[in-house]
Amino acid sequence: MNRDRIHFLFLNIGHFLDHFFMLIFATVAALRLSREWGMEYSELIPLATPGFAAFGLASIPVGWIADKWSREGMMVIFFVGIGASSIATALAQTPLQIAGGLFAIGVFAAIYHPVGLAMVVQGRRHTGIPLAINGVFGNLGVACAALITGFLIDNAGWRSAFVVPGIITIAIGVAYGIFLRKPKQDRSDLREGISKPAAQAESIAIDPKTLVRVFAIIVFTTAIGGLNYQSGTFALPEILEERLEGFVASATEIGTYAFVIFAVASFAQLVIGYLLDRHSVRTIFAFVAATQALFLLLMINLTGPMALLVSTAFMLAVFGQIPINDVLIGRIARSEWRSRAYSIRYIVNFSVMATTLPLIAWIHATKGFGTLFAVMSIAAGMIFIAVLLLPNKGRIVLPAQSSVSPEARESHTPRAT
Repeated sequence: MNRDRIHFLFLNIGHFLDHFFMLIFATVAALRLSREWGMEYSELIPLATPGFAAFGLASIPVGWIADKWSREGMMVIFFVGIGASSIATALAQTPLQIAGGLFAIGVFAAIYHPVGLAMVVQGRRHTGIPLAINGVFGNLGVACAALITGFLIDNAGWRSAFVVPGIITIAIGVAYGIFLRKPKQDRSDLREGISKPAAQAESIAIDPKTLVRVFAIIVFTTAIGGLNYQSGTFALPEILEERLEGFVASATEIGTYAFVIFAVASFAQLVIGYLLDRHSVRTIFAFVAATQALFLLLMINLTGPMALLVSTAFMLAVFGQIPINDVLIGRIARSEWRSRAYSIRYIVNFSVMATTLPLIAWIHATKGFGTLFAVMSIAAGMIFIAVLLLPNKGRIVLPAQSSVSPEARESHTPRAT
């Protein structure tokens, strides 16, 4: 396996771990702490809010540091920092202490998206499939968070759910640091992250009005999409416990069902990534948003096996949306400020995700999950309307190869993924 492929694997593992750590507490709160600490689920959820706020707000400074200093160095800090923070969270004895641990996890987790995604697309002409593969790893992290956390809770207590992954992640960080230690002249591809032909491919003049329009749509759909993503991923263990009452008997079973839903849904990104490299973004984006709205409406009153089936369907659509905005940014942003462009997207995304937690808690306590699904369906409809405002023609929304000049296309050989 060549160095590019190994490096891509490290980046994918990083995306897996990023989402894994951010959702450990969702399962811990729903399936164990509510009993051990005598607190309602709606009281525990807000403890994760500072961590998700940091997940978003810290994106801007870490993106700036990565662009000015070293993206690889920031990734080493990500692995070691998030692992150590998770271990520290396991030592919490009070709600305030666990909120502090989750905040530290959020700070280090903020590194991945502006830095890791910029590294995934750098030097590539076709970005749909690489981003989709990377997205699958991230969503498998979401899936495994419920599965592995449920298993560890049942067999070794909730603290082990933070300690075991923390130790493993620190070890991965050390391995990544060792991997990066190579002769300076051989590291130009990782440090600068783009070849000359690829740089030519990126040097495409984009109409300023079109640029502003597309970026505004990216920001809006990112914000609304963040609400649906956070509601679906964070609340799913509790949703399954309520809607599958009588069908499940342990944290491990609930975690397994959540894993199956997330794992199946994550592969939607591969299909979407393939289509994004070949068809109009607007058409694909509109279809995904409409599908979300439909299945969320169906989910409002469902229970039992049908709830499990429809949950899988709407999560397919929610996960399928993820690579679309990343592809758009990869096409309109030049390499030297791409980390900062991604950081803007993710500060919007994760800030919305943080504020969504109190909303989930309030709706669950006062209205129930049926109302939450109705709100999510309306949000998906808003995304659909916004997507229709994307330009129908032009370099940004057509397949990626149409955004490359014939000279650059002829001279550039895509890097291995």
